[in-house]
Amino acid sequence: MAGLIVPRSLIVEAAAGPQVVVPPGTGGAPGRLVTPDLESVRREVERAKGLTDGLKPAPRLELVTSGGGTGPYGSAEALEKFLDALSAGARPAASAGPARHLRTAFDPKERQKRQFHEIDRHNQRLLDESPQVRRDFMAKLDTSSLEKFQQSSQWYRQFFYDEVIGRFDYELLPPNVRSRKVYDAAKWTGYEVVMDVLPDVIAYGILLLPKDLRESEKRPVVVCQHGLEGRPQSTIGGANSAYKDFAAKLAERGFVVFAPQNLYLFGDRFRTLQRKANPIKKTLFSVIVPQHQQMTDWLKSLPCVDPQRIAFYGLSYGGKSAMRIPPLVSNYCLSICSGDFNEWVWKNASTRSPYSYVWTGEYEIFEFDLGSTFNYAEMAALVAPRPFMVERGHFDGVAPDETVAYEFAKVRLLYEARLGLGDRCEIEWFVGPHTINGKGTFDFLHKHLNWPKPQ
Repeated sequence: MAGLIVPRSLIVEAAAGPQVVVPPGTGGAPGRLVTPDLESVRREVERAKGLTDGLKPAPRLELVTSGGGTGPYGSAEALEKFLDALSAGARPAASAGPARHLRTAFDPKERQKRQFHEIDRHNQRLLDESPQVRRDFMAKLDTSSLEKFQQSSQWYRQFFYDEVIGRFDYELLPPNVRSRKVYDAAKWTGYEVVMDVLPDVIAYGILLLPKDLRESEKRPVVVCQHGLEGRPQSTIGGANSAYKDFAAKLAERGFVVFAPQNLYLFGDRFRTLQRKANPIKKTLFSVIVPQHQQMTDWLKSLPCVDPQRIAFYGLSYGGKSAMRIPPLVSNYCLSICSGDFNEWVWKNASTRSPYSYVWTGEYEIFEFDLGSTFNYAEMAALVAPRPFMVERGHFDGVAPDETVAYEFAKVRLLYEARLGLGDRCEIEWFVGPHTINGKGTFDFLHKHLNWPKPQ
């Protein structure tokens, strides 16, 4: 950055900065502000000088230390060098003492409240207008024919990957798959699987193989994705009230099942990873998408798998994944979003609704400019024309029924009315909470993966 200022003058003052510590669990992201160590400041200034060495005339790049690097900023030496850089020989005038506040009745806190509410009212108005902004953004999506739809949607997938999710320009490593047997149930066998994905990135999951697999038989696969703070094991056993062992139940029905581990685990650790990723135009899914690409490429290579029949089925944060991964991983032939589908932009940005993430601890949840680009209906359009389904409990606290129905109506319009693919788009409402229901969705899998239901 200093090199971008050169050949203009740059005076660096090493001085005390604000010291702030925000501990975890206080309603926002944990963090700390500290004064940089003086030696680290010196090293960086010397590195900047090395980058600009040889320029003629030599640029003015100077370091001033105030109180050994821990004194107050704005020292006399720093001010003198700053003014001298502006006009040679200029010096600050003698101080007449601190300025006096002439207003006798002024409350800065009240002014701050007014300014905050002005910003909030403006943002809520933008939220109300955002559906039209998204309609304008999606105007190039051509639904006049299925062929034109598929061609025109490709640009939106690339935009979604590059501008919203964030793409790492690394080639996938050879998977170097390692596995070990960990389950031996009546109808299936389970294996822990680890594979390489990117430098310092692995993928991990559990593969369930039905015991009645015949030699040379190729079966459909269901990738069963856990939610927040979940594990692959959560979807398989332990009578978890949310997952209801849905991965194991699908294996009992004869599907090959793979339950992957996603990154949303260990509280502030994964949320801090998201915050580190955002400034370099990346997100958690910048890592998760390549993991799923590697996993599905590997699944396709298995002799017992039909590479054209690999489905995604996720609950909660796994449902959030169902909206973001299949649009970018073409190996998935369908997607089921359970316990997450809703009017996502409203849920992120409303300061009126009790369902909003404004009031929760998921400070990592926000993604770049979705209000202008991709709500859940637009993300579902990136899944199309592949089959898409929503599983929704009436008492799921993610969102109220009316916002789920409002957003899904736009998806239904695309599939049934515009593309003539009504049989590929479904929603199941059931009386229940934030949980897998495993009825309509199981029927959906049997239908679109062309696998017979059990007797």
